[in-house]
Amino acid sequence: MRIIPRLDIKNNTVVKGIHLEGLRVVGDPAELSRTYYAQGADEILYMDAVASLYERNSLKDIIRVVSEDVFIPLTVGGGIRSIDDIRGILRAGADKVAINTAAIRRPGFIREASQIFGSQCIAVSIEAKRIGDGVWEAYVDTGRETTGIDVVEWAQEVVRLGAGEIIVTSIDREGMKNGFEIDLVERIMNLVSVPVVACGGCGRPEHVEALLNRASVSGVACASIFHYQLSDVTALKMHLGKAGIPVRAVGKNL
Repeated sequence: MRIIPRLDIKNNTVVKGIHLEGLRVVGDPAELSRTYYAQGADEILYMDAVASLYERNSLKDIIRVVSEDVFIPLTVGGGIRSIDDIRGILRAGADKVAINTAAIRRPGFIREASQIFGSQCIAVSIEAKRIGDGVWEAYVDTGRETTGIDVVEWAQEVVRLGAGEIIVTSIDREGMKNGFEIDLVERIMNLVSVPVVACGGCGRPEHVEALLNRASVSGVACASIFHYQLSDVTALKMHLGKAGIPVRAVGKNL
């Protein structure tokens, strides 16, 4: 089970908001990456928070710097719309890309990308908002635009198209620090055969424990809990280990 700090980046700084809005600066991406790596993070997720505004991902320079001394998988998302975008991000030092808007607007992009780079390299990011009892709608452009697409149906479709991983972010829970959208994550987990990473809502270690007691996700992507020092990666892993949940060794990156 992977512990994955999530870094949302705007203008070369890490930002954090609530419901993907109201962003405030929380730190330097390279510095935070090194800190989380030293604490034992298993992977780091970078999302360009303003990619939809500029219609491009601007994280390549940051990834080049980070990859020089952070030796864990790096996943990059936001504004990735073409094969050339993916190639550029991977050449900069990323191990995987996460696509959302481009995948919804042109689902065949998922198949094309997975055939060229391998499904293990292509994650699909799904931004989900609850619209009814047990019903969630997929959003694009960092939670700004509706699509009319059912999240659970879309999750199954992206796997059929070749996605090797799903990153599901609850817009309702994001930044609230009151726990994951467990019902949604569990529903998706029961229907797909690829790794699922849950994101949105983690405010304390018990929230991860509660999620894993219901859904055996491959990883959790967390931001507020680490950025605001409510816990750190080492403490979270120790908590999960004491609860009998398998995690990778604490302090392995020191």
